[in-house]
Amino acid sequence: MIGLIRRQRSRFRGERGMALIMVLLSMALIVMMAAGMVKQQSVRIFRAGHFLAQTQGYNVALGTEAFAKQVLFQDLKTDRENNELVDSPDEAWWRYAAVLPLDDGGVAEVQVDDLSGRINLNDLVGPTGAVNQVTRERLMRLLMVLGITDVHVDALVDWVDPDEEPVSAYGAEDGQYLMKDPPYRAANQPFVSVTELRLIEGMTEEAYQLIRPYVAALPVSGTGINVNMASVPVIRSLHQQITDQQANAVVERRKEQRFLTTGDFMALPEFAGLGLRPDGLKVRSEFFEVVSRITWNDRVTNLVSTLYRSSEGELLVVRRDTGQKHRITKEPYGVSEE
Repeated sequence: MIGLIRRQRSRFRGERGMALIMVLLSMALIVMMAAGMVKQQSVRIFRAGHFLAQTQGYNVALGTEAFAKQVLFQDLKTDRENNELVDSPDEAWWRYAAVLPLDDGGVAEVQVDDLSGRINLNDLVGPTGAVNQVTRERLMRLLMVLGITDVHVDALVDWVDPDEEPVSAYGAEDGQYLMKDPPYRAANQPFVSVTELRLIEGMTEEAYQLIRPYVAALPVSGTGINVNMASVPVIRSLHQQITDQQANAVVERRKEQRFLTTGDFMALPEFAGLGLRPDGLKVRSEFFEVVSRITWNDRVTNLVSTLYRSSEGELLVVRRDTGQKHRITKEPYGVSEE
């Protein structure tokens, strides 16, 4: 009898031990599941907070874009009142980057860059598909001025024109691009972004960085060049005999007196006897880039907006890009909240 009791007690102790182990395993599993849920919840909270902050930053950037629109509208209004429809580097909108304070110590920075003083890549080919020889020659000279020898302007023409036949032995169509790794095709349509130049046959990153400040990818062709905003390399691209010294002298003259007409520009002594053509030259701008950087809640939001300003003062957003950084380069100018 005593042995039977002892065996039953031993069995009960074993069952209780097994039950305890099962309880402990269940608790461990519950703790692991709870820890995983807490971690996932923390990630979700972080993502939601990050998304909210980015959305708030983007909305503030849209506000700075609207601010820039008002500045450009007021600039055109002032020009009309002065009877001088001219855009030049001496104007405040071009010289400074506005700094606007935000709540909680945040700051919004915005600058307006001119795009009409650059060579429009989409001027290479007209609406009918014909090559614009004036723009082609100017881009060819720009490449020479910048020392870019591995890229030929005909490769740019082939990127834009609608056919699949190279315009010359220096062109590049699908045959060249499909052999690359990874392969791709020529766009055969207007440039959407200057960054497409990275895909052009012969283009290196060094060459791209050299040419980028002097070209634009505007949504229309035939926009022309604002000679008041043209840089030294762009001025040199207007004629093969214009030297660096002459182009710099033109820029210095422009600081003293901006060009009110293209005739004033053409009459400069630096161009005497060159037979410089006025094709596609003007003194006012229609396309601009609004560069915004919003610093708020330890986060930075960037926005680059391309704007078109009509002669009536209507301002339209052509495109927006949130992927460009380090674009604020001009001297800051504080703007009060009033």
